[in-house]
Amino acid sequence: MPGTLQLPIVDLSSTDRFSTANSIRQACIDHGFFYLVNHGVDEELVKKVFEQSSNFFSLPIEDKMKLDQRNHRGYVTLYAGKLDFTSSSAKGDSREGFYIGPLADDLNQWPLEEDLPSWRSTIETYYEKVLSVGAELLSLIALSLRLDADFFEKLGALNDPLANMGLLHYPGGLDCSDEEIYGASAHSDFGMITLLATDGVPGLQICREKTEQPHVWEDVPSMSGAFIVNIGDVMERWTNCLFRSTVHRVLPPGQERYSVAFFANPNKDCIIECVESCCSESSPPRFPPIKYIDYMKERMRLSYGF
Repeated sequence: MPGTLQLPIVDLSSTDRFSTANSIRQACIDHGFFYLVNHGVDEELVKKVFEQSSNFFSLPIEDKMKLDQRNHRGYVTLYAGKLDFTSSSAKGDSREGFYIGPLADDLNQWPLEEDLPSWRSTIETYYEKVLSVGAELLSLIALSLRLDADFFEKLGALNDPLANMGLLHYPGGLDCSDEEIYGASAHSDFGMITLLATDGVPGLQICREKTEQPHVWEDVPSMSGAFIVNIGDVMERWTNCLFRSTVHRVLPPGQERYSVAFFANPNKDCIIECVESCCSESSPPRFPPIKYIDYMKERMRLSYGF
């Protein structure tokens, strides 16, 4: 049986930035995951986002399909994608989603205001708030790597970032007895960091040693009012594997489950290469430099066939 993991807690409101940066460093080395508390996103807004998410996923399938995914934005049906592309399961993951990307590029799809009043404004407000939390967190991550606080900003990672957000719905009571189907199969995230809000229903598990077989899975409980933050593959590349993009999954939920995942991804032209503080003669860069857009396209092709 999996054990329950108590993740480190990082307080974003702390005035001691260097102490906070050191806490983040340790969490990213040991787990690749941590809880983020006092992040400044109003609890009432989070509650409204979950209500609006439920409103959308409660629509008839034909209405949801009017917003079928284009340009990685919009509605993704149940079983449409499989995050673990090595899995032998013929079916995709047992979740449906709705994806929102950068607000300025006019590629997002939105339900009509008369169908879902205040839906777009609520989601846009949340997107902007969490984007700014992500930027603040990245400045602390830069400090944790013994870099200037504005390192990622100067690199251009935060200039028109390809941040996207997924409203995720895991329907309960699905019959998955015929084969091993997960709510979200085992994967690591593509980008810099992910900030996850959940409705408290369990299901998230992480595997701290992704290279060891068989994988050892540990349950990650939700914490009221906290984001669950994890490191993505791009951050692992930047840090030469000092920080770990931890493999995680969501079990098939016995009951209905909602979550909102915010993926803080860099600018499409941002070059991902080992930062100076993470390589040396004895520890040379493990990965060649790559543009984020090229890296992302390859990962999307593997996971979703795009």
